[in-house]
Amino acid sequence: MRLDSSGGKRYKTLMILKSILISLLMIGIFPLYSDAAIYRYVDAQGRVHYTNVPTAGHYRLYRPEGETFRLQTLIDHYASRFQLDPALLLAVIKVESNFDPQVVSRKGAQGLMQLMPETAREVGVRNPFDPSESIFGGAMYLRKMLDTFEHLDLALAAYNAGPGTVRRFGGIPPYEETINYVKRVRYYMNHYQLNGNRL
Repeated sequence: MRLDSSGGKRYKTLMILKSILISLLMIGIFPLYSDAAIYRYVDAQGRVHYTNVPTAGHYRLYRPEGETFRLQTLIDHYASRFQLDPALLLAVIKVESNFDPQVVSRKGAQGLMQLMPETAREVGVRNPFDPSESIFGGAMYLRKMLDTFEHLDLALAAYNAGPGTVRRFGGIPPYEETINYVKRVRYYMNHYQLNGNRL
């Protein structure tokens, strides 16, 4: 095949660029793959926006669907962001939803971390069935309860029964559901700590 002069120049340019890129990859300036976090949000018109440098609070950590490590990645990310033990987040999700992002309770709590609609609004969660949003909102709320009550058992009781109920009783309310909830989260938290904070 005979190339004309302009086609030959383009071909040479492409080959030179290819050689430069391969050289850069080999010396490590550009990695072959990236482990950088990707963030996204869906605006009011339904358009999806992605970035690796979130410039506003409505961006949420995102990983493509189907990745086996996605939940673990989200848990690790939000545990770090809100200074929580990853085993605590794992335990709360286990007890709240058993890792089912679509579950809805009889009382109307939704998603992985079983956020009530008013709690979801309070922490800025628009879609409680999205794992990233649910874990973000649940982790933020759990951090708030820990900062408010300064004791894990009281924070867990507040997450389950509401902070007003914990204040009214001056401690864990005498509800069987809440007492068992605190015990179960503690049990699973210990389990996950012993297993390296992994699903």
